[in-house]
Amino acid sequence: MPVSKEVSTENGVADSESDMVKRIVIQGYPGAFHEVAARKYYADSNIEIIPADWFDILVDKVEDPGRAEGALMAIENTLGGGILENYKLINKSNLHITGEVYLRIVQNLMALPGQKIADLKEVHSHYMAIRQCKTFFKAYPHIKLVETSDTALSAKNIRENNLEGIGAIASSLAAKMYDLDLLAKSIETNKKNFTRFLVLQHQYFSGNDDTQVDKATISFTTSHAPGSLNKVLSVLAAYNISLSKIQSVPIVGRTWEYMFFADIIADNAMRLEQAIRATQPICNNLKILGKYEQGKHY
Repeated sequence: MPVSKEVSTENGVADSESDMVKRIVIQGYPGAFHEVAARKYYADSNIEIIPADWFDILVDKVEDPGRAEGALMAIENTLGGGILENYKLINKSNLHITGEVYLRIVQNLMALPGQKIADLKEVHSHYMAIRQCKTFFKAYPHIKLVETSDTALSAKNIRENNLEGIGAIASSLAAKMYDLDLLAKSIETNKKNFTRFLVLQHQYFSGNDDTQVDKATISFTTSHAPGSLNKVLSVLAAYNISLSKIQSVPIVGRTWEYMFFADIIADNAMRLEQAIRATQPICNNLKILGKYEQGKHY
């Protein structure tokens, strides 16, 4: 978790950042799975959720330390894989990864109080949520599945417009926030569907307790010489580093050249730092996107 800092207020200086309401940006609307993840990570803090329609808007808001203290950004899913555009957004920003959280994605069918599944003509949700629940709806061929921009927004629209005969697929938090009945819980086909969220903060807020750091996310490029990437991986192996993820993305304007994003894990912060230093001479443009403690699974 981020270290506390003294924070100026209208009445003087608060004892620490933990005494203040933390403004946390999420992609999506209140009740979205991003908010569920944020409330898990900041369970011991008083937070205010700030929504952002798109991930680039999320980054813009957090890059201004006067607008927000942090953000939660989805980076990969056990079904859909890594979100390459988000890696690139982080790499171009001045933000630091200071934590992570793994959230099991539990999809629920909800509607206005008093409605039953037999009453539903349509069910609205984000296209990914619909894909994850199609097996459930094979038993209800009378229901039309309608794609929308957000799970929580679908639930919100039902409540605000008093839409009878319309259901939504969303989190249980969304059902609670918008006073909807849960008609069926955990309707996703794959019960081991997890999304990994990164905690992003501006440099001003991004201090970590180094004794707890055991993971880092780095970006780098290599030369075109044969075995260049293998040399990097060999150095990491020599320091007993676990490579939990590596992803490549094309470098725009440089045909067939790639940037690599990697998550590396060590048994202690010193070993992690030593390994990163050892790889620097054989990498091009190595950048540490964040060093942090491995996240909890919920």
